[in-house]
Amino acid sequence: MLNAVLVGILFAAVAMVLNSCGALLQASGARLATRSRPALLQPRYLAGMLLDLVAWGSAVLALRVLPVFAVQAVIGGTIALTALVSARMIGALLPTATRLAVAGCLAGLVLVAASAGSEQPPVHRPGVDVVLLASVLLLAVGVLVLRQGKHAWPLAVLSGLGFGGGAVSVRAAHVQTGEGLDIALLLAQPSTYLVVGFWLVGMVGYTAALSRGEVGAVTAVFTVTEVLVPGMVGIWLLGDPVRPGWGWVLALGLAAALAGTVVIAKAPPLRPRRTR
Repeated sequence: MLNAVLVGILFAAVAMVLNSCGALLQASGARLATRSRPALLQPRYLAGMLLDLVAWGSAVLALRVLPVFAVQAVIGGTIALTALVSARMIGALLPTATRLAVAGCLAGLVLVAASAGSEQPPVHRPGVDVVLLASVLLLAVGVLVLRQGKHAWPLAVLSGLGFGGGAVSVRAAHVQTGEGLDIALLLAQPSTYLVVGFWLVGMVGYTAALSRGEVGAVTAVFTVTEVLVPGMVGIWLLGDPVRPGWGWVLALGLAAALAGTVVIAKAPPLRPRRTR
């Protein structure tokens, strides 16, 4: 069991790195987009999408053995990587408040991941697919409406819920089919196909958010939303276990991650340092 958990954490860490690289490439591609050459025709954006797909595959493998909130918390390290690398790429220096906020987010996500338990198996509960279907439809409508506006953070929230909903759908399909990998049974689960809908909602929302805001702030809001909300849904809807007596650790981690995200989201855009 321990070896399986370590392998799951490794796959989640790979997804974290690839997500960060993908975010930076997609942000660059989205800002180069024009009416004649939209983001989907930009090579950098397409490369970022490819990395996102590979990252998603790694996350799927991790979700076979770890609860949703544990996998998403590891992937949450994307916040730090993206903020640090994006600042370095433009020659900017992260403000002290932003650096402390990044550290707070990471510390909170570590606490969330550490609170994952393995004492009880996940339990499939009735109505899961109905809840997921209603969620993906509401998110799709929300993204279409918010794309008409100019604010990045609401789109980042919905895109995080979209990708996070995909993680819950993957976990739900695995819970329903048990520990074995039965492809026929997996394909018979409605939640398997809902993954595609959540992914499309997340991708459209994320692209729109990147075209309106700074990549570090967008990624912070997106990532923490992707971690926290679906993680709690996994506990409530799928029965993902929390370590006995670790409820307060989970709550502390949630509070730290949310506080850090608010600071990062409100930070002014990064500007290159002046050279003499």
